[in-house]
Amino acid sequence: MSEDPLVGKFAPFRSTIFAEMTALAHRTGAINLGQGFPDSDGPPELLSAAAEAVLSGHNQYPPLPGVPALRTAIAEQRAADYGTPYDPDTEILVTAGATEAIAAAVAALVPAGDEVLVFEPYYDSYGAAIALAGAVRRTVRLHPVGDRFTFDPGELAAAVTPRTRAFLVNTPHNPTGTVLSAAELAVIAEICERHDLIAITDEVYEHLVFDGVRHIPLASLPGMASRTLTISSAGKTFNATGWKVGWVCGPAPMVAAVRTVKQYLTFAGGTPFQHAVAAVLPDRHRWLDGLRTRLTAARDTLRDALTSTGWRCFACQGTYFLQVDARSVGYGDGTALCHDLATRAGVVAIPSGAFYADPASGRELVRFAFCKSPAVIATAAGRLAGFAAGAHREGAA
Repeated sequence: MSEDPLVGKFAPFRSTIFAEMTALAHRTGAINLGQGFPDSDGPPELLSAAAEAVLSGHNQYPPLPGVPALRTAIAEQRAADYGTPYDPDTEILVTAGATEAIAAAVAALVPAGDEVLVFEPYYDSYGAAIALAGAVRRTVRLHPVGDRFTFDPGELAAAVTPRTRAFLVNTPHNPTGTVLSAAELAVIAEICERHDLIAITDEVYEHLVFDGVRHIPLASLPGMASRTLTISSAGKTFNATGWKVGWVCGPAPMVAAVRTVKQYLTFAGGTPFQHAVAAVLPDRHRWLDGLRTRLTAARDTLRDALTSTGWRCFACQGTYFLQVDARSVGYGDGTALCHDLATRAGVVAIPSGAFYADPASGRELVRFAFCKSPAVIATAAGRLAGFAAGAHREGAA
């Protein structure tokens, strides 16, 4: 056996940027604004429901499709929020988080050698999921237009080839913070219909949108319900990222295909957590209204401190993330900036080049997560402002 048994197609995915930068935060004692997890728990009723489920004996395997009460709650949520009806028995599948749902969907629906279209930058697990399926990744760049990232419809149309099978769409978008508009989604829908593409949508930040922006599921557009798998989860919605309770909604044959793959990945799990999410999902807005308010305040505190000291920040319409241009503080390389921030400012961020097929394509970008407590955000904002002021002085010297 060779010294390195990792097969070639997975060699580029040996470690994630999140593990690397979180380890850097631990080594330096820096505030971790890299990995996107909240530093506070979700609603008390969610935690109580989980404890009650554990103590009530819900600790064995759930049904493969998921706990019936949760599938019913998901169907009711999608119908109430977006007018997209799903049969909880045949058109909804509960998964071990959205990451498993995406991997299982690509493996189930995209033949080896066929292409999956993704917007770039993209969440790093997408590339791994596509490689695991033996499929080919094709990218369409999101460009900053003004302070918001968007795509060029002509570039999108040109990216489709006869081998393109699926379009993996993320909105609200990580890492750029863009929430795709109705007009942008209409362009995507037209491309999918014209080329008979499957759409796989990652909507885990569906409820975390700001400033009156509205999240629109691609499946809600005319003609798209029959070709779209919609993926979301409880992790971001309820500050419970460690629970790994996600779900897939879509046409019964497509969901059945994903279920076939999923049963040989995790089969099923998280039984008490599924019961807890089922208990609170119907009353989600009581929690979400306050969560959006807190996240908006955190975003504004961080953004205002940065822009007032010379950082260039891009628009954040949704998600946990604020994208910045490293060049605005004198760095052409976001990775170098992130390492200096950890050691000189005591703040860890993520170099956004990690979200590109060629990291050099996004080397000037850095992502900060603002899903932290007001005190943590205020401290980090002060440190980053001080770092920028020092960087500008050095540049002027």
